Amino acid sequence: MISVTERDFITKGIDCAIRADGRSRLDYREFKLETGMINQASGSCRVTLEGGTDVLVGVKVEVGSIEPDLTDADDDDGAPAGVEAADDVEQQAGTAHKDRDRGRIVCNVDCSPSATRVFDPRDVENMCNEYSQFMNRVLNGPQGGVNLKALCIIPGSTCWILNIDALVLDYGGNLLDAIFMATRGALHNTRIPKATVEQSDGRVEFDIADEETEIVEGWQNVPVSVTLSKIAYRHIIDATPLEELCASAHLTVAVNKAENLCALQKGGKGGVEPSLLAEMVQTGKQQGQTLLRRLDQLLAEEEQRIANGVDPVGFR
Repeated sequence: MISVTERDFITKGIDCAIRADGRSRLDYREFKLETGMINQASGSCRVTLEGGTDVLVGVKVEVGSIEPDLTDADDDDGAPAGVEAADDVEQQAGTAHKDRDRGRIVCNVDCSPSATRVFDPRDVENMCNEYSQFMNRVLNGPQGGVNLKALCIIPGSTCWILNIDALVLDYGGNLLDAIFMATRGALHNTRIPKATVEQSDGRVEFDIADEETEIVEGWQNVPVSVTLSKIAYRHIIDATPLEELCASAHLTVAVNKAENLCALQKGGKGGVEPSLLAEMVQTGKQQGQTLLRRLDQLLAEEEQRIANGVDPVGFR
């Protein structure tokens, strides 16, 4: 998909800190953001990167049952069936108590046919599964930002489930970063109906308000991702499709506003030297703060637009 001459041109340009589109190695492309574009969703956001990448994320809030992340005890430890050590019982009981007072987030990434015309269908499916799993690990993890306990309605029974569906409308490189930006914007735009809990005759019941809503607690701490691509002995951010073809490895760094490192994921067939890995992680943390400031600025402008009653323009 890329000739030897073109690969050499891109690689040597990056080595001289001059990319084909005029950016330096650590420059992001301009991006646009708009929220509230899907009326049927609880929250939505669309992000477009200059150069083609177009991502739409919708959040649908629903009431579901709490399912603790516990598995049945295995019987392969030599103990008789149904018999467990006291420490194991106490540990599982503590975990059950912890998990049964939290809601959860379910993420799914999909690509439209127009966005995947240059990919093999199996590669697209693998990419969507990889991105979905990464988002689920990050957003449901300890550094995911969203206060999962605030999503609990009745401990041990009922909670709010945030279904985050990301649709890639067009591909122009750097998909995962755009998806995380759109996800953060969609959570900022999401409104959850207010639920009140009452006890009657020994039973716990809840009622959901028709008009009164609440924001997603902790959306400000939701991380963004910065994907660094290793090309020859250098690394860049926000790679274009041709630059991604020249990269031997990719490193995705998830970082939040507190400058905490939330997640790392390495991709590609090539390796990364330990010294370069440390440098790439530090670069990702620094660039993540710049990206978060720009993203929060655009979200503040969107909040003002919504307050003024201006309809979305749809990137005309």
